[in-house]
Amino acid sequence: MTLKNLDLSLLRAFVTIADTESFTRAAVRLGLTQPAVSLQMRRLEAQLDRRLFDRSQGGVHLTVQGSDLLPQVRRLLALNDDVVAGLMETEVQGDVRFGAPEDIASTHLPTIIARFAERHPRVRLSVTCDFTANLMTQLSQGRLDLALIKRRPGPRASDERVFEERLVWLARDAALFDARPLSLVVAPTPDAYRARALDALQAAGIGFREAFVSPSLSGQLAAVRAGLGVAIAPATLAPRDLVVAEAGLPKPEPVEIALLVGKGRTGGAVDMLAREIKDVIFR
Repeated sequence: MTLKNLDLSLLRAFVTIADTESFTRAAVRLGLTQPAVSLQMRRLEAQLDRRLFDRSQGGVHLTVQGSDLLPQVRRLLALNDDVVAGLMETEVQGDVRFGAPEDIASTHLPTIIARFAERHPRVRLSVTCDFTANLMTQLSQGRLDLALIKRRPGPRASDERVFEERLVWLARDAALFDARPLSLVVAPTPDAYRARALDALQAAGIGFREAFVSPSLSGQLAAVRAGLGVAIAPATLAPRDLVVAEAGLPKPEPVEIALLVGKGRTGGAVDMLAREIKDVIFR
């Protein structure tokens, strides 16, 4: 049997049509005309001797054979893109300005920086740690190229990579959860976790006082270990020597962590750093 060499441009067009469910929208994404995309699919179907799309039901839908082929083609294109990106990595240079909240930066940033510096020695990376509101301002003003931010769960753009962070109450001693007013260890405004804590307590009608305020998660945890009060923190960062509230306090609303890229900032070193961040945090 003679093996066939598949044309990656035809396969990429196939995936784009499947994703958009439209030859016209796929053509726009690919920068081609609609007839050109239709011709590509006829060529691919002829090459594979398979009918990939059903065009007779008021739209464009994958056939059974097309559905079976799609995940394999995605893997093939991903491998191709990884190879090409790897060849380009050593050529990337320039400056990248990245922002992240302090708690995320303290846990994930060392790995991100180490991997990025090793793979892109000609790129200069600057990092800003701040509250989400301040990072968003800097991003909109063009002072950051990309940023990890915290926000309320809700509608989002299709290309944003997001994971949801569950929040928990922490204390040195479980008895502190029952104290009224509740002694709080929190960050100052406009911290996202602070907002979740206050919203949850106010909705439940639980009185509280701010016993200790620090912008640093490590500072807050030190105060909690000293028995100064109760803190709110991501479940994934909850230290084992502290007690997590199982009952008695309202469950805080979760937080979404999203990677946002500044308008017009895509390409080159920015894309490479975005890929590194996704590999480390969103894996």
